[in-house]
Amino acid sequence: MDDLQKDDPRTDLPMRLHTALLAGLPAEALLTDPDVTTSYARDMASFCAAGTPAVVVLPRTVEQVQHVMRTATELRVPVVPQGARTGLSGGANASDGCIVLSLVKMDRVLEVDPVDRIAVVEPGVVNAVLSRAVAEHGLYYPPDPSSWETCTIGGNIGTASGGLCCVKYGVTAEYVLGLDVVLADGRLLRTGRRTAKGVAGYDLTRLFVGSEGSLGIVVGAVLALKPRPPAQLVLAAEFPSTASVCAAVCAIMERGHTPSLLELMDRTTIRAVNELTRMGLPNTTEALLLCAFDTPDPGADLAAVGELCRAAGATEVVPAADAAESELLLQARRMSLTALETIKPATMIDDVCVPRTRLAEMLDGTAAVAEKYRLTIGVCAHAGDGNTHPVVCFDPADEDESRRARESFDEIMALGLALGGTITGEHGVGVLKKEWLARELGPVGLELQRGIKDVFDPLGLLNPGKLF
Repeated sequence: MDDLQKDDPRTDLPMRLHTALLAGLPAEALLTDPDVTTSYARDMASFCAAGTPAVVVLPRTVEQVQHVMRTATELRVPVVPQGARTGLSGGANASDGCIVLSLVKMDRVLEVDPVDRIAVVEPGVVNAVLSRAVAEHGLYYPPDPSSWETCTIGGNIGTASGGLCCVKYGVTAEYVLGLDVVLADGRLLRTGRRTAKGVAGYDLTRLFVGSEGSLGIVVGAVLALKPRPPAQLVLAAEFPSTASVCAAVCAIMERGHTPSLLELMDRTTIRAVNELTRMGLPNTTEALLLCAFDTPDPGADLAAVGELCRAAGATEVVPAADAAESELLLQARRMSLTALETIKPATMIDDVCVPRTRLAEMLDGTAAVAEKYRLTIGVCAHAGDGNTHPVVCFDPADEDESRRARESFDEIMALGLALGGTITGEHGVGVLKKEWLARELGPVGLELQRGIKDVFDPLGLLNPGKLF
């Protein structure tokens, strides 16, 4: 090693980083074994590069997170925040030499207030754990991503995630009242409020929701809650075409109905679920629509929707008799992704949201893409808000099939934009959709968003390589 190399501080950066982190963290909070740290390198997205982290840190307190960020700033080391790594866009993927900051150990529900209808939580709280905790107080936290049994609130906030109930209750952003955020330099910022109303200053809370850890590290959240609704009842309707099922969706919304759930499964998805579960779903139908109500009289609401479905061309309409039958129908929808994953060794899950009036065009266009690229692409959708999830099934060991899968994915996103939609309704941008975010925002929008990033993270240390 020559003198220049000996004097270069970068040559002992890993040792300096480890020593500096240990100055404010217990030894058990640091993971350095490469066999272990590699397991924190990526989320669940395909086709997304991931680097090798220098260290994985699992803090338990806000002060420990602050210490990590002060250390990262001092040594100019990038930081990649992570939750449960259930994301589908590469937003939690490590970069080479980074600190992976896993927040799963900060998992306490600190407060549930039934008067103000709020919960105060740490970022590592699992969505389902929070839902059960507030249910004990007769309250309800609506956002319920499909991975709700494993995904964390911090991750939900980072991607502004949604779920099956969005058509009535909205997405995560609508339930985040306030945040505690550790900034890139280690300062602690409190945004928002605990009150039912509040409009003081710029809405920094909303700015952080969906920012994918690129502006700061969420270490606490004040979440809005709702009274627990009655148990929902579900109706299943079979349709002979995408045109007829989408006509039913539009009619339901146009007539002013407020279903708690309005989900769609295409023929490919139905067959995959049948093959996996033997549920006996109708293989001959082109689409299955599931509609639920959690109103005081769900039976009457389902009857009205059933008539609209028949008028739109439904060949069969089956309302559930009780909660048990409803859960059985919903289980078919929840198994959609798992079932499609059995078709090929890998999947790419698109997340294109279009206006409800263009939903049929989106489904037909996706089917045309599948035929063009000779691929199996199943679609399940939050039909009530136009959020489609085309799932591209492929074999990553087959180079040609992998190429076709990636090209089909891009073509589906282009179709969504052409129909007046957006490249992501709830999964985020991450690595997977960086190019497409630039297309959707346009040059002026992209310039302003990069400027915001520079204000909060002037050194570019927070989740580098994501979004832009």
